[in-house]
Amino acid sequence: MDNILVKILPIMTPICLLIGMIVGDSLEKFTFLIAWIFAFMTFSGSLGLNFKQFNHVIYHPFPLIIALLILHILVPLWNWGLGHLFFPGDQWMITGFTLLAVIPTAITSFLWTSIYKGNIPLVLSIILIDTFLAPILVPITLKLLVGQSLTIQLGELVQDLIFMIVLPSVIAMALNGLTKGKIKEVWGPKLSPFSKMGIFVIVFINGGVISAYMANFSWKIMLTIIVGFIVVSSGYIFSWLISKGLKMEHETNIALTFTSGMRNNALGSVLAVTYFPSAVVLPVVLGMLFQQVMASIVGGLLYGRNKKGIQKAKSMKIAKNKNLA
Repeated sequence: MDNILVKILPIMTPICLLIGMIVGDSLEKFTFLIAWIFAFMTFSGSLGLNFKQFNHVIYHPFPLIIALLILHILVPLWNWGLGHLFFPGDQWMITGFTLLAVIPTAITSFLWTSIYKGNIPLVLSIILIDTFLAPILVPITLKLLVGQSLTIQLGELVQDLIFMIVLPSVIAMALNGLTKGKIKEVWGPKLSPFSKMGIFVIVFINGGVISAYMANFSWKIMLTIIVGFIVVSSGYIFSWLISKGLKMEHETNIALTFTSGMRNNALGSVLAVTYFPSAVVLPVVLGMLFQQVMASIVGGLLYGRNKKGIQKAKSMKIAKNKNLA
């Protein structure tokens, strides 16, 4: 069931968005559910994490530092710049593209890294560190880049980030440690499908939120879609080029490409719906639409052949061992 949901994620996401837009702004009364759904998703996604994974960061901090620089300096500045370039004077559109870049890395980056045989300890460490830094980095970066137009209470934003990310993660990791990993084996497979469905529900509600904004389709919306595709794609490209330029190991390159290229867009949509007008929600929802599709394309183009080579080598090794036996 879970594997099926992962495969249909790029298809179901736009379908749920479209259905939400058809239903209309009557869905806005359900936006209070989004924070609770996301907290559950964070808890479910963090069941496989543990505090010991910080040890990898302590002894090998360089890739983590590079990932954080890409995640919270390079890409936010890039998105902010593109926002000003294509939407000069439009504070909410600029804020939307900036918000899309300042949110932490996606937990699903672990899935794509594991598919293409990347550095698992590194990707887990990046997810952990970036998750715990979110209540600090997100408000600070938003304040620095869009501070003049930011009218929200940053204290409330920090509290929501702690509720939706930090607390569920800490509880999940504590339970993982207390049960010595058994909770992941028992409850992980049961909760994971509901976590994936949570993404569909969030996108569905967001569709209702932006329905009024999308009702009058215009060149501006078309331009927003194009820029949305550019900013999502550029995150993968930047991280891949930088890790290649620094001549990092292939497994590390894979981990950096997905962790630095992907964002926790579900969190971004919660923040956009809670604190901003519908115009800010649109770029974040576009990030949701394009991110998984681009992860599939990037993985296939950059690492697909290598994955097949690894699988072929393993098959040959297994066959050789059988012959020897």
